[in-house]
Amino acid sequence: MEAEIHRLVKKAIKGNKNAFEKLVQHYYERIYRTAYLYVHNEADALDVVQEATYQAYTSIKTLRNPEYFTTWLTRIVIRCSGHVIKKRDNVIPMSDELLASLPDELNSNIEESSQLLHAVQQLRLNYRTAIILFYYYDYSIKTISSVMEIPENTVKTYLSRGKAELKKVYKSEEDKCHG
Repeated sequence: MEAEIHRLVKKAIKGNKNAFEKLVQHYYERIYRTAYLYVHNEADALDVVQEATYQAYTSIKTLRNPEYFTTWLTRIVIRCSGHVIKKRDNVIPMSDELLASLPDELNSNIEESSQLLHAVQQLRLNYRTAIILFYYYDYSIKTISSVMEIPENTVKTYLSRGKAELKKVYKSEEDKCHG
């Protein structure tokens, strides 16, 4: 599959619209999830996906290394998500309607997942990006460094500080429950 993706990326760089469309279809769920983790609602996530897809399409010829397509696309999604957040200038929490629409087998851990999502949403954008890319997508420090366009040691610092902030949030929540 990896060889097929690499071939499609090369075709897309050369201007093949069908190859680009297949790449977007292949990565759609991933880019949507990434956008949703940043903007926290379906409508804005769909807007981010649309804008990121457009930007990727118009600039794919600038991609020098086809093997970094996913990193390049993720960077575009994060940038577009940041633009939406700045425009909106506030964070919208998960709604009860969304939680109720999830399948029952997911509802057993939904409270914990909701708390974690809420805690991650409260992090500074740089910490949130590092945490999501490292723990959610299993990206290496080196790859995160490339996506965020920062030194590797800065990524390590963001991860460390992000985890410390998450611990503080969970500690305060625990104190509220037991206090």
